[in-house]
Amino acid sequence: MTASDEDLAKAAALGDGAAFASLLGRHYDRLFRLCFRLTGGRAEAEDLCQDICAALPAKLRAFRGEAKVTTWLWRVAVNASHDRRRRRATYVRASEGWGDWETARQDAIAEGRERADWLMAALARLPEDLRDTLALVLDEVSHAEAGAILGVSEGTVSWRVSEAKKRLRALRAAEEA
Repeated sequence: MTASDEDLAKAAALGDGAAFASLLGRHYDRLFRLCFRLTGGRAEAEDLCQDICAALPAKLRAFRGEAKVTTWLWRVAVNASHDRRRRRATYVRASEGWGDWETARQDAIAEGRERADWLMAALARLPEDLRDTLALVLDEVSHAEAGAILGVSEGTVSWRVSEAKKRLRALRAAEEA
């Protein structure tokens, strides 16, 4: 004689693994079909069904036997599906704008990289004395320190920086024309 679903549910709620396996074996295929209809996709249905089966031992403790086990199980599946949809909707709402922010961040990084690449190429086109001076100043060396390193006056360093900037602007204008 085979045990009823209700008897198996009560035994499973008390920790009987064999009763739980038997109950799940009887209804798994129908549960999966319901999950498939609720989600519309095989992979999503598999995930939902797996989540339900993992939570089922704890949920069985709350089964009061007022309805058929299958009615109760279908309600568990529907609730789990609703929870999953709510979580997904919350995630989508939370991530809206995040994609825009990340895109803007990546654009800014790319733009900074392009400017740095352009500057390196443009520096290579400057005369050595201007390039060396500007490289030191861009590396946050003061004009006085740059003068000492290069063996020129601080005023010469300032003139070279000004001249390098003027030539870089001219290079940029020529490229954009």
